Amino acid sequence: MSAPTHTRPDAAAAGRVDVRLPWWAIVLPAVAFVALLLLILNPADAQAVAGDPSLVHILDRAKDLVLR
Repeated sequence: MSAPTHTRPDAAAAGRVDVRLPWWAIVLPAVAFVALLLLILNPADAQAVAGDPSLVHILDRAKDLVLR
């Protein structure tokens, strides 16, 4: 089943493209990014920390900023 498209006659006549994003096209990727970031920063599931200590320090600072 196809849905009708709604175009603006003035934009089509001028030869320009008018792109409008729905609200969820911005919110959903932002929510997914924050959720993945919080999963990375959750130290409860960490078995061992291997790597550069400065990276751990940066992630701890980022977690503090997110949780404020």
